[in-house]
Amino acid sequence: MAQSESTATSIGEQTDDLVPPTRDVLVDGIMGMLKPCLDQLDDRVRQTRTSQSDLQLQLEGLQQQLTAVQHQTQCPLQLDLYIKKLQNAKRRVVVVNNILQTTQERLNKLHVQVTKETSRRRALLDPTVSSPSNSFLASADARNSALT
Repeated sequence: MAQSESTATSIGEQTDDLVPPTRDVLVDGIMGMLKPCLDQLDDRVRQTRTSQSDLQLQLEGLQQQLTAVQHQTQCPLQLDLYIKKLQNAKRRVVVVNNILQTTQERLNKLHVQVTKETSRRRALLDPTVSSPSNSFLASADARNSALT
């Protein structure tokens, strides 16, 4: 019955299952599985390095062309300094604008809170502005005095 559970098809295979695999056999098996992946990865790394080298050469050529164009179209004014000043001014304006927006939002919230607090205090201090229960009592007192 033990033989029917085994996946071996011959007696020679059954004896091979009983022998524990050695470390070298396991290493060879793992390397056999990983070698194609590692070879492919190595190949792709080589291709990437080659393409990066080609890209570097193209960038150097482009830099030389741009330098030549810059020398041919030399402007008598150095605009780089003015461009940097404009960029710094723009950055400052954006920062100030953000601060102003935040301040405006805070002021609006404060205004709403002050309005609520003012109306609440007026309601507490001013007896003429009465609640519905006070107006009911006042109208009842007026009816009683009219009847008498």
